[in-house]
Amino acid sequence: MEKPSQRPQNPVFSSGPCSKRPGWNFNSLSKEMLGRSHRSAPAKAKLKEIIETHRNLLGIPSDYKIGIVPASDTGAVEMALWSMLGSRGVDIFAWESFSSGWLKDIVNSLKLEDVRTFEADYGALPDMSQADPERDSVFVWNGTTSGVRVINTDWINDDRKGITICDATSAVFAYDLDWSKLDVTTWSWQKVLGGEGAHGMIVLSPRAVERLENYTPDRALPKIFTMTKKGKLNDGIFEGSTINTPSMLAVEDCLDALKWVKNIGGLKTTIQRSSQNLLAIEKWVDKTQWIEFLAETPEIRSTTSVCLKITDPWFVNLGENQNAFIKSMTKLLDNEKVAYDIASYRDAPAGLRIWCGATIETSDVTALLPWLEWAFESAKIQEQQRDA
Repeated sequence: MEKPSQRPQNPVFSSGPCSKRPGWNFNSLSKEMLGRSHRSAPAKAKLKEIIETHRNLLGIPSDYKIGIVPASDTGAVEMALWSMLGSRGVDIFAWESFSSGWLKDIVNSLKLEDVRTFEADYGALPDMSQADPERDSVFVWNGTTSGVRVINTDWINDDRKGITICDATSAVFAYDLDWSKLDVTTWSWQKVLGGEGAHGMIVLSPRAVERLENYTPDRALPKIFTMTKKGKLNDGIFEGSTINTPSMLAVEDCLDALKWVKNIGGLKTTIQRSSQNLLAIEKWVDKTQWIEFLAETPEIRSTTSVCLKITDPWFVNLGENQNAFIKSMTKLLDNEKVAYDIASYRDAPAGLRIWCGATIETSDVTALLPWLEWAFESAKIQEQQRDA
């Protein structure tokens, strides 16, 4: 099969860290805070600017607290789990690697006894309507490793007694989140913004703050998980005084990404850009016989981490050798410099995962698709020749 004539201008389709914004370069970043203490007034002002710009762009209510925390989205989720859970029963919804990880942490590490688990295989959603408003709920909005997202939050009761903890790391800036249904929301700069890793964001509703101030778990909390001081919320965390030392270079990079979002039209535009990228793949999948979405139904397809499965009978019959084939296929694409890091997540079924967040141009997605056909056919021929 002949190689396609057109190549993506940007071959970076990794699902984390994700592609930088179009036109990004190091010279776009201010260097004035490099080497300055993050406790200095101008550095704290930069951190506060990140907080308030997120609030304005995402429509986060004024009485919600927004903080910058260590260890990316993982750190933000763990802060919430370790600091808040245990005062009442917990419902956990898991359908891919990271949500399954939160389930294991709650059961095996926190050792909570009153836990109900609702699980589904890769490609499906558990029955979210089973959530009990008397209990806490833990879920991801967008399954980065499965390409499956929640449809809405109608299943969350407005008069709930428990709190909701939502890992929204590949959802923020891709969907319009209903903040009234979310008590703890976490994400990282490295996903839809295309920022640098290692820094997480956490948003607390007034109900989450009340939980922190009125419940003390019977376990030791590491310093980086502690959000209270003398029984009250440590407001400094939510004003730009981070728990540990942040990278001021990453801070400037995040501000650059937020400025780009604002300049292109804000949240409405970033949602639209991700949706257009998914649409391009949907049109291609509809006319391509050997591939399908991992998500079982269209309404739960992620618009950011698009996961695909190969349905060609020859591939299906490879069994345990499927991952080796995917490795051969993606290596061809890597060598041609047309797509980097698009193999499915290590715990997910063998397949492809293409990042389609807002920093990706639809023209690059469109240019990639013929290369996927070339790589599949080329890797298939190579495999068949080895077997001959």
